[in-house]
Amino acid sequence: MLKRAAIFASLLSIASCAAQPLHSEWVTYYQVETAKPYDEVLAELEIAIAEHNFRITGHSRVGKVIRERGAENFPEYDTVQFCNLTLAKTVLDITPHAIGYMPCNVVTYQFEGKTIVRTHLLPEDTDNPALNKFAKEMNPQLRQIVDFAAEQ
Repeated sequence: MLKRAAIFASLLSIASCAAQPLHSEWVTYYQVETAKPYDEVLAELEIAIAEHNFRITGHSRVGKVIRERGAENFPEYDTVQFCNLTLAKTVLDITPHAIGYMPCNVVTYQFEGKTIVRTHLLPEDTDNPALNKFAKEMNPQLRQIVDFAAEQ
């Protein structure tokens, strides 16, 4: 009986370790809406990214591709990925887990007659003071990029 209890306790202990995530943080988003024409938002987004010394690393035109496959009235959906390798190295030196936030990403899409512009922000309240400091310097830039793209 004692042997079974020890095995059961060991299994519970192992299971509780497996359930703990390696790196967990709450992801927050920054989002704005605009009535500005969609193509203008995308063009302004590219300008804002470049003005903040980032380079576009990818652009997925999901809505356009779906329309090309036959869904004629499918709305616009885009994701634009961008990065600054100097900043990427800085944050990865702070913590390798930050790779989950890379590259920076802004999504744009149409919803109820408006264009939505949205990005995820870096966590500012982790157990890592250096990551928090980096995030507090980076998040305003991400907000400015989104705001610039959406402003009328």
